[in-house]
Amino acid sequence: MAKAKGAKSGTLPSREELLRFIQESPEPLDKREIARVFRLKGAQRVQLKDMLNDMLDAGEIEKGEKKRFQAVGALPEIAVLDVNDRDPDGELLARPVPWKSEAEPPRIYVAPDRPGVPSMQIGTRILAKLRKVEPGVYEAQPIRELRGAPKRVLGIYERTSQGGRLRPTDKRSRQEYILHKEDAAGAEPGEFLLCEVKAHHRRLGSREVQVVERLGHGDSAKAISLIAIHENDIPVEFPDEAIAEAEQAQAADPRGRDDLRDVPLVTIDGADAKDFDDAVRAEADTAQDNPGGYRITVAIADVAHYVRAGSSLDKSARERGNSVYFPDRVVPMLPEALSNGWCSLRPNEDRGCLGVEIRINRDGKALEHRFFRGLMRSHARLIYEQVQKARDGYPDEMTAPLIDTVIAPLYEAYEALLRARHARGTLDLDLPEKQVQVDENGQVTGIVTRDRLDAHRLIEEFMIAANVAAAEALEKLDQPCMYRVHEPPAPDKVDALRETLRTFGINLAKDQAATPKAFEGVLEQIKGRREAPMVNELVLRCQSQAYYSPNNLGHFGLALDRYGHFTSPIRRYSDLLVHRALIDGTRFGDDGLDRQEIPRFAEIGEHISSTERRAQRAEYDAIDRFTAAFLHEHVGAEFVGRVGGVTRFGLFVTLQESGADGLIPIATLPDDYYRHDEKKHCLVGERWGRVYRLGDRVRTKLVEANPMTGGILLEMVEVVDSVISSEEAEPIARGDPGKGQRRQAARGSKTVTVAEKGKKRTRKKDKKEGKTSTTRKPGKQRAKRG
Repeated sequence: MAKAKGAKSGTLPSREELLRFIQESPEPLDKREIARVFRLKGAQRVQLKDMLNDMLDAGEIEKGEKKRFQAVGALPEIAVLDVNDRDPDGELLARPVPWKSEAEPPRIYVAPDRPGVPSMQIGTRILAKLRKVEPGVYEAQPIRELRGAPKRVLGIYERTSQGGRLRPTDKRSRQEYILHKEDAAGAEPGEFLLCEVKAHHRRLGSREVQVVERLGHGDSAKAISLIAIHENDIPVEFPDEAIAEAEQAQAADPRGRDDLRDVPLVTIDGADAKDFDDAVRAEADTAQDNPGGYRITVAIADVAHYVRAGSSLDKSARERGNSVYFPDRVVPMLPEALSNGWCSLRPNEDRGCLGVEIRINRDGKALEHRFFRGLMRSHARLIYEQVQKARDGYPDEMTAPLIDTVIAPLYEAYEALLRARHARGTLDLDLPEKQVQVDENGQVTGIVTRDRLDAHRLIEEFMIAANVAAAEALEKLDQPCMYRVHEPPAPDKVDALRETLRTFGINLAKDQAATPKAFEGVLEQIKGRREAPMVNELVLRCQSQAYYSPNNLGHFGLALDRYGHFTSPIRRYSDLLVHRALIDGTRFGDDGLDRQEIPRFAEIGEHISSTERRAQRAEYDAIDRFTAAFLHEHVGAEFVGRVGGVTRFGLFVTLQESGADGLIPIATLPDDYYRHDEKKHCLVGERWGRVYRLGDRVRTKLVEANPMTGGILLEMVEVVDSVISSEEAEPIARGDPGKGQRRQAARGSKTVTVAEKGKKRTRKKDKKEGKTSTTRKPGKQRAKRG
């Protein structure tokens, strides 16, 4: 129970003292508890009762569970929460459900579900135990995720002394299921099984399951993507009607289409791409009113011709919302007969397309555009690295004949578009993309960072230009548009980022508007510095999440007034809707929108935004598991990484070589009492002055890598390179520091190791006092360490 501050024992507290005491209490209090703390007796207790009733009537306090007194808006010990955001350190935040007050709810930090397994995601609803840390701030320890009882469960089969058990692969599940031998379909221990949950008749005990499908041995790397697919309820099988429709598809009729078969359109994709849905071309604009300008063409597979509104294919595509990509497989939005067949712009094969020709001036500004429905023939299937080498003077047999007529004009037009991008002041984050490489057996052979070449940026700029043209055209044609909306970041997130950036000597002025150009100025200041990757990540965390909507709110990151996705209808349902709207508006055919679905555009936008987040969640889960599988054989090895998140629960570290993210729990840090400095993004040891900061380069030891959950646990070895500024060191050294803390602040970036003198002094002192070495954790009693 909290101790009273500012009041003498046996003295009736003032109204202000009593209010402060109730507000600072970590739990609700009844009248007897308050009287006992202030040592009140007799008539004083009557006066206390009257004061409490007056404060209730005045709305200064309220009664919570069991009619205990608490601060207004205080939360119960057990509550339902929606995980709804992340702070700049990547720590999850939650909001109470329901929250009916007009005032802002308290700030709630969500602890990792289990050490090394930060499993909760934004959008998850949980039941959690709350602990008040300070007024208006709580810590939430998840008890369980609140979902409907699962109908199917994915897990590993085990035999125990009590019989067969299914251990779920879902890291959010806290229970095992009973799998009787007669329900196991001949499965052996260690197999990866998809099971159906039986009807539940018992009140207590584990539920029973029966096998639906045997998916191979649990140790197989091929099981990893299947886990992510099933855990995220991603549809895999297509209805028979949809498959039949896809297989009955035929070549597009050239009648009524522009004949582009002689136009040198080419596709440029990744080496592992199997579906090619966009082709590009550029040429100098010969019009006298546009000196130095270009005509760029973007042709997209004509998916709307094959996927008609209301068909089985359409319903299936809408349900999926998008394709989902894993290191070893793809779950497509459309059946293979279309995605890799008639809707794939294969070289030297006639394909129907919907495209746009855009005239741009020498500075990349769009002057006009014209949409067309055509029949094209790709002149080459090129890959990014191949095109870039040709541009750099190293062509191969395929690209050599294309340099002057195809590749050079593409790059010249790209440079013009790039000038327009810089003039707009877009947000260009430099974030490495991790690529998990797998062999034919699904085994991870390596984890590398994808190179970001000008060839990648070229295609990106051409696609952006086409997407903008589509949104503009639909507005002029008075047609509905499914916009890609990216709203500006929330002011509180910008304020938090501003405070963090000050730590690195970077100024984002308080009175400066949060524009893409302002953020780009921050990224320019940090360019070339060792903290650059981390600051890019912090700026990304500050941004709002993009979504689909029929209401145009602009695209903040691209600094565009309007933006709609048009260029990937094979893999995004939003693009298919835009294609249909363009077909209606330009009267290209009768395969446009179903008029009955237009009033449902808002609902459809919410749905496909949700399926996009589902796909991202599954892809991230799979990459985490593949990464853990790759590192599993290296448990005990040491890796260098950088602290990417500092939380009250520990440090999140991104390993340098693999890009893996792991947790160093605060309980495993060198013996000390660690205080979380939220503003400075660091953990400060109160006893010996050790400081672990956001951005520190550290050497860690791999303690655990679990392929089934993707969880990675690390242990601190040493700080290799500390990020510190004089502006940061001063506040850490203020207050009531011990000698060790003052010395650490003065030392600044001195390497901190587990074996340093501070730990030896701790052990020596503990031995003298007859105790083992201890670790003190905030809010917990000392825990023995053997």
